[in-house]
Amino acid sequence: MNRIETAIVSALALILVVVATPSWAQVKALSVKSVTVEGTVETIDHARRSVNIKTADGKFVALDVPKTATRFDEVKVGDKVKATYDSNVIVRLKPPGEAPVDTAGSATVAGEGVKPGGTTSMQRTITATIEAIDTTNSSMTFVGPNGWKYDRHVVDPAVFGKVKVGDKVDITWNMDVTLAVQ
Repeated sequence: MNRIETAIVSALALILVVVATPSWAQVKALSVKSVTVEGTVETIDHARRSVNIKTADGKFVALDVPKTATRFDEVKVGDKVKATYDSNVIVRLKPPGEAPVDTAGSATVAGEGVKPGGTTSMQRTITATIEAIDTTNSSMTFVGPNGWKYDRHVVDPAVFGKVKVGDKVDITWNMDVTLAVQ
């Protein structure tokens, strides 16, 4: 699983909150979740377009850099960087007979400062099917295109009375990553 897929799975962890809402049949948008990482560039893999950042507490964070980031070659080992990751998830119970979706789009905006930086945005929408409902362990399993599978704990057991195995949901997640060399 690559880092983008890991970020997507992390964003999908927010489904727990959506599934636990009483308005399950409506579109539900969650507030933006924001994570900021600051540290020093430890390694750069130009061929794979990835950067490893070491934070002040000694942890490493790996970032994939999209091909549209035109100033990537200007980033150097030892640069101080700040990366902010914002995500939100929207889940909707799909009406019977509505066509499935599997779309993705992205855009990158280069920073205009002296040092490299910019923002990359990605939106992905897929139709997933509820494959299993485990009321004993309070969880649901979702499956989607290309072998995608996700198992999630459900906090509110009342949700189990609103959905059934085979129901389809559209899951849309939006992610923005902003990176600035300081």
